[in-house]
Amino acid sequence: MILHVLRALFVLTMAAIGWFAIQNTALTTLSSVWLFMACAVTVGVFVVCGDILAPRTKLSILSGTFLGLVVGMVIAYAASFVVSLLVDQFTSISSHPFTAEERHGLVSFFNLMVGAVCCYLAISFILQTKDDFRFIVPYVEFRKQTKGSRPLVLDTNVLIDGRITEIIDTGMIDSQIIVPQFIIDELQILADNSDKLKRNKGRRGLDVLQRLRANKKTDVLLYDSSARDAKELTDTDHKLVQFSMELNARILTNDVNLKDVAQLRGVDVVNLNELSVALKPIVLPGERMTVRVLKEGDSPGQGVGYLEDGTMVVVEQGRPFVNDEVEFVVTSAIQTKNGKMIFGRVGENGSGSAKRASNASPPKSL
Repeated sequence: MILHVLRALFVLTMAAIGWFAIQNTALTTLSSVWLFMACAVTVGVFVVCGDILAPRTKLSILSGTFLGLVVGMVIAYAASFVVSLLVDQFTSISSHPFTAEERHGLVSFFNLMVGAVCCYLAISFILQTKDDFRFIVPYVEFRKQTKGSRPLVLDTNVLIDGRITEIIDTGMIDSQIIVPQFIIDELQILADNSDKLKRNKGRRGLDVLQRLRANKKTDVLLYDSSARDAKELTDTDHKLVQFSMELNARILTNDVNLKDVAQLRGVDVVNLNELSVALKPIVLPGERMTVRVLKEGDSPGQGVGYLEDGTMVVVEQGRPFVNDEVEFVVTSAIQTKNGKMIFGRVGENGSGSAKRASNASPPKSL
């Protein structure tokens, strides 16, 4: 709406400049004085049409308008010298002798027209270009040279996962959160999918995004980069990597393949799964723990259970205690690509003891 008003005001301004030429006493002696009005309006219409055919994204209106006026006036001032030279060149080769007043009128007319065009194009260009964040001077983006937090770009999997909201609530992340428009579009496609599982994932991702935007502990920016996206990039992962490179941002993901691709391109990646594993408590051999054995293991006598944080526990001699809680002694712990695994042993020689769960069914009487 604001751009439409700006374009209408620009055309009216160009018409006013043409009217100024008509009313200028220095130009009234010219037989073609009405051509100045037609020329000014025509230039205004062509500039607006050309601007509409080259759409870009938006910037904040206030700073964009102010900076556009400043840049436009500076360019117009520099162009005024060129206008004077061109008018002098034209008058020197013209068959009609121009007086000093006529020359002054021509220079004033063209300077006003060039100034209006420069200011309009500068304001329109800035209003439609990218809304860069964390800038020192309006619209000038500076790449950080000092240590400090950089923005985090979220991918689709992190939004569907949902753990990002709990991490934000802890206050551990103070960086700006950026969600590109193509990620939102992908969630919308999933939410409209006929497959129930994909539809639920898409709706969950959109719901998590809404909660992030409503959270006052973080700054979430929905970023539309469609105007400058490379048309040859159709894969979301490649778009995300390219987008992060342009903004010098980090990617927050739980996709191992995306992490590998991003690191090959030199983009810093924060893996949510690795972060979750790093925050799990460290267990040492000889430490006593309790776990509910849920199923039998691959090897004879083994039982498998899971701690509350999802850590897998393999208990030797734990097969007889399936569906029971068992106290065991940690023998070792290993870190795998998929997470941490704890190995332990239960027995009657003091290395561990088993206890039946409170909700386990009592033995049947004979």
